[in-house]
Amino acid sequence: MIDEALVRELLDATDDDAALVVLEGRARVAGPADLDSDAFRGAAVLMSRGELVEQLGTSSPAQEGVTRLAETLRDTVGKLGA
Repeated sequence: MIDEALVRELLDATDDDAALVVLEGRARVAGPADLDSDAFRGAAVLMSRGELVEQLGTSSPAQEGVTRLAETLRDTVGKLGA
């Protein structure tokens, strides 16, 4: 569900309000306009780009940090039953 590619996609987003969301059992990156649309109604926001950069301490983290965060997010979402 959540892998390194999704974390990198969020890091590469141009807007700090872009977010990693789970909707209907699928994780994806959504921009701020998307989050306000009907298509994303009910989506669970896991983390914004701004929060991700703050947590990692950089917008260009090493692969190890990206991998570790993807594993943590995947585990957390799995425990929620999403």
